[in-house]
Amino acid sequence: MTTIKVKGSKAMEVFERMLAENMTALKRLIRFRIGNPADADDVLQETCLAAAIGFSHLKDAARFKPWLLGIARHKCADYYRKRAVQRELPLERLADIPEESLPEGQATETLDALPERDQLMLRLFYEDMLSQRQIAKQLNIPEGTVKSRLYTAREHFRSAYPLPSVMKGETTMKELPDFLPPYTIDFLPEAPFTVRWEEMMGWFIIPRVGERLTWGMYDLPSRKLDIAYQMEVIGRASVHGLEGVEIRANVLEPRPRLADGDLMEQPVDASGAGSEAWTFIAQMTDTHTRFLTSEHRENGVRVCLTFLDGDSFMDNWGFGEDNLGNPIRLVQRGTIRRMGSDVTGPVGGMPDIVGRCLLTLDNRRYDTVCVMDIGNYQEGVVSEQYLDRDGHTVLWRRFNADNWQQERYGESWSELLPGNERLTINGQTFVHWYDCLPLR
Repeated sequence: MTTIKVKGSKAMEVFERMLAENMTALKRLIRFRIGNPADADDVLQETCLAAAIGFSHLKDAARFKPWLLGIARHKCADYYRKRAVQRELPLERLADIPEESLPEGQATETLDALPERDQLMLRLFYEDMLSQRQIAKQLNIPEGTVKSRLYTAREHFRSAYPLPSVMKGETTMKELPDFLPPYTIDFLPEAPFTVRWEEMMGWFIIPRVGERLTWGMYDLPSRKLDIAYQMEVIGRASVHGLEGVEIRANVLEPRPRLADGDLMEQPVDASGAGSEAWTFIAQMTDTHTRFLTSEHRENGVRVCLTFLDGDSFMDNWGFGEDNLGNPIRLVQRGTIRRMGSDVTGPVGGMPDIVGRCLLTLDNRRYDTVCVMDIGNYQEGVVSEQYLDRDGHTVLWRRFNADNWQQERYGESWSELLPGNERLTINGQTFVHWYDCLPLR
């Protein structure tokens, strides 16, 4: 048995790490039981809050996963009790939660520092597992008062003890901000996890009916949003006998046209900012995702390319021999190696995981792997893609070779963007150009 002995900030670090490691299983259980996605996210929040408060009860680290999932089952049962949708689910008392008072720990210290009324509400609800109706009866107050006080107590606790933001549903970012939020990237000593990456390269959407997202392109160093897309998979489609899905990408709210000579003109124009919409047919097999067609309007003319159109299609939309596509299962293969800002690897080879990272974006933390691509998208271009455990891109970053299209821009990128981050790829300087931020 591995005993949990750490306290204070160390206890919080241990809790966050263990929660992140089990987040996929937790999400699956809750989303399986709660059909409504928004309600499932609320239950996920409730579960994480209860686990944070009760973590110091847990004596055996090996029991963390069943303990966490047990809490989730309680919260799912609470959800259905409140809505009277179905009978109460059978509940089991968790053997890992003893009756004695809480030992010291950061969550406990936070709880103890709250006003007495907040402490009482949280302990009755989360420790004693009483329903709001039972609390109302015990305290001889209306059930509506219990609900109001419990909400206030939760908010006070969350403000003093922010939960680790490693899950999709927890983020409060509802729309793309006008400026890229601050972020930090810390490479971790832990081994990277294997991830199932089903997104379309460069467009971030999964080719599955019903999928949708919004993503934006941010200039650096200004960090301003230059273009944003709303994307949706709208139905099944077929081209030249290959089955796939139809994806529609619409440019959101027109933004002021970039000034002539702005460094972001090229990527914004290339992404079709002046088009009414992009339409794709894409396909996902058991092993790969790939584009089959791309279509947009250019100067009033409908332009359509398919995978049979050779280089004109492959140069922008194709990947792999005979457009096999991007591999779905990503595992660290060691073909691309990274030590700090120094990177080595084959140009034009397959993308590879180069490390595990704690990505802190807008004060929210994500357990990710960093996937690097050297020269597949375009010669002289390197990308970093930070994927969470669900295979979703949290942040995408582009770097240009210092001499990339120097004839067009007139100077090297280190001269054009002297304050931007640098990487050394196979001994050559690359300069950070812009970022993409997807929201689901």
